[in-house]
Amino acid sequence: MDSVDAAGLGIGDEYPPRIMGVLNISEESPYDPSVYDDPGEAAQYVDEELIGEGADIVDIGLESANKRFEVLSAEEELDRLHIALETIESVSGDAIFSIETRYADVADEALSKGFDMVNDICGFADPEMPAVCEDHDAAVAKMASPPDIERPGAVEETDWAARKSPKWAAQADYVDQVYEALKQNGLTDKTIVDPAFGGWSEAQTLADDRETFRRLREFRALERPLLVSINRKNFLGEIAGRETDERLPASLAATAMAVEHGAHVIRTHDVAETRDAALIGKAFTERASATADGLEVSQLDAHSTREFRTQLRERGVDPAVADNWQGQLLEFDGLDPDANDRLAAIAAEQGAVVRRATDGSYLLVGSTADVSGVAGELAAETGRLGVLGEKLSGLLR
Repeated sequence: MDSVDAAGLGIGDEYPPRIMGVLNISEESPYDPSVYDDPGEAAQYVDEELIGEGADIVDIGLESANKRFEVLSAEEELDRLHIALETIESVSGDAIFSIETRYADVADEALSKGFDMVNDICGFADPEMPAVCEDHDAAVAKMASPPDIERPGAVEETDWAARKSPKWAAQADYVDQVYEALKQNGLTDKTIVDPAFGGWSEAQTLADDRETFRRLREFRALERPLLVSINRKNFLGEIAGRETDERLPASLAATAMAVEHGAHVIRTHDVAETRDAALIGKAFTERASATADGLEVSQLDAHSTREFRTQLRERGVDPAVADNWQGQLLEFDGLDPDANDRLAAIAAEQGAVVRRATDGSYLLVGSTADVSGVAGELAAETGRLGVLGEKLSGLLR
């Protein structure tokens, strides 16, 4: 995992989780407490409610990214930039300032006048954005997005058959598309990746957000720090059954999990509470590494076969290797003696083993390849074993 130096602020596994507070210079923004158009009032908010509460980074947006609003042009964003610049000049606290924009010209102007990093919500749709950030030696958060400067985050609207390949598009699920969107148009040495939680398009569902969150560790294979923006998001509200103003507890629980899953930057409106939750997540995160005489060994995240495959694929190794090395331990309960005998026979043919536990359940042990073979053979059976085989195949994807 490559760390990023954002104007002196270290971001990566060896650093504490970083909290990104939000200030909006935009009357369209849906979150009123963070919206200011007066530089003096905005600076006071930043000092007291963001930096004072523990924000390491202050992300300033010039327009709402809500899909319901018209996209501002670069010129219109530049017309608002002076408010942001006057604000950061008036801030007395110490933080890194990030400009949220999709335009390279706006990023260039902001970085030239006092901003430290960029939050690109369109994933380098402006082809000049990487070069601008590199010219300024600036960190940049890259949100997963199609190559369309007016459609931030609408990953599933990309013509993946044309952009990647028809075969890939036919097999890819939503998280695969997010992962590939982050790779499109490249990464700078100081890129921080953002998998784009939230309703960025009509096609993106709450189930998509849940699956992205569940598979956060896969994004670590990109070897870049990870930013997540999950504060009070709808997918958390659906799980908890809470409206936006009641979702703070759900957001904090998700924050601790996100850090344990590999997130390095948490973007939030609830700075103090989120900081505490992130520190709890960091304290109970296990990632082993060792150094000696200039050598370094790091244990890569591979808690599942899918994560194992992703790590191999990003390093140019055949991902099928994972199937022979990733172990599987599955428990079966409710099998009658005949079904167990058949399961044991199939397992033996495929190189796996079945053992009976003291509680009467049965354990199936083997590599992913072995257990996949068992699943395939079971699926060809009739009755309950056939259904079991299909379910088992689904677990191994």
